[in-house]
Amino acid sequence: MAKSKYITIEDAKMATFTKKAVGQGYGTSLRPDVYYIVASVELGNTTTKCILTATNLNTSRTYLLDKTVKMTRDIRPPKKGERVFGETVWHVELTKESVSEMVRDTILESIKRSKIDMEKDLDFVVRSTGVTAGFASPEEVGELIIALADGCLDAGIPPRKMSPAISKEALPKKLQEFTLLDKVMFDGAVVSVIPPTGRSVVANEMEGELVTAGIKAGAKWTEIDFRNPCVSMDFGTTLAGRIVNNDQPYARTIGNFCGLAGAISDAVIRGTEKVDKRGGAALDLYSRDILKKADWKAALEYAKQVHEYVDIRKVPENRDRFGTVPVDPSAAYSAGTTLIGCDVGVNGDKLDELTKVGHRIYGEAGIHTLFATLDHVSALVVKRLIDEAADEGVIEEGSALGVTGRAGITGKKPEFVMEYAKPYFKDVLFVSDALALGAAVMARCMNSMGTTKIPLGGRQGGPCILGQRKKLQQKGK
Repeated sequence: MAKSKYITIEDAKMATFTKKAVGQGYGTSLRPDVYYIVASVELGNTTTKCILTATNLNTSRTYLLDKTVKMTRDIRPPKKGERVFGETVWHVELTKESVSEMVRDTILESIKRSKIDMEKDLDFVVRSTGVTAGFASPEEVGELIIALADGCLDAGIPPRKMSPAISKEALPKKLQEFTLLDKVMFDGAVVSVIPPTGRSVVANEMEGELVTAGIKAGAKWTEIDFRNPCVSMDFGTTLAGRIVNNDQPYARTIGNFCGLAGAISDAVIRGTEKVDKRGGAALDLYSRDILKKADWKAALEYAKQVHEYVDIRKVPENRDRFGTVPVDPSAAYSAGTTLIGCDVGVNGDKLDELTKVGHRIYGEAGIHTLFATLDHVSALVVKRLIDEAADEGVIEEGSALGVTGRAGITGKKPEFVMEYAKPYFKDVLFVSDALALGAAVMARCMNSMGTTKIPLGGRQGGPCILGQRKKLQQKGK
């Protein structure tokens, strides 16, 4: 392994970023720096976020403006007359009205804290959700998407800031110099990767797409070239991520990760009886000094006991869910995409057993060693996912690994993951909030705002693929 790096978007020196900075300075092409400000609105099983980022369109470096986080369990209960259309993995009931209110309030708080003007400064909004893992039908997913949109509209976000421009002239003047809409159209590829073809193969496919793009964006703050081929893993409550090959101009998604991730740690931590039984999470008790008195040797042994309940493998063709996440293995395998899942029992039916294990560990070793156990648990999940992908032959030579999500990058997890990744990966990168970074990238891709001299797409070490894209699109006319 040549290099490894831990990068957070907080590292991006955003403390001094103010509205006065917009339009000041000069980039690599001697054009005035222009910042593309994007809101990532995320409804997750554990947290609901609005993360505002500003991307320098000359350098492709993305800065943090604000990160407002609320607990999804705090969504208000359904009112009389409201219809419950779905629930989170932790059985928090959702109505269109309650979701819209939570989203609206989170956005307004974030806008206020960042001190930007929604009409003048905010350029685009990307909505995403991981809650679909607990849903039963496409109709439920559709209602959730409508609820997210309603929340954005209720916050005062104009519809034009939630859909791509149809022409260069439709964009604000400050952005017209940076768009390539007159040369290439958005054809569904995000940072030169196309999703699995045909039917959707996993419910949280968009999450995998966004985190892959976000890790590529985070890499611009490092010396690591995190372009194709690459592997991404998102350790939110549920697991998302992609395995990407080296095709050009567009790489294919040859693998998808799905199932449970942070939910494993959350189930264990509930054994302490110090967090909410319904929606309690490890992050409720986590602190920077929680590991100071940990017995790491004992923690590894405890982690192995937790893993006795964890099932990681290629998703069988007869499953329509794996780790609670709706999947379509036949569509995946027909499209040449390998699904690798992480479950606890069958669709999480052994999560209560993990709570019992957590109770025993807490009683025997205390909170410090319990959190050290969680670091080993997550790292071992990564190891087993990597081993399974390698056994299936879907990790291409020269691939880089990127990890994001609360249950994948805190504590000593990066240290352990890097050790397990050595035999398989050239570089390893850890990025906080890659989904939000990916939203900024998605917004740029939808409006054809690439940076040809500092490309996010294409192969590691290779040039911008703009020319190849133009030829491909002209051939298709």
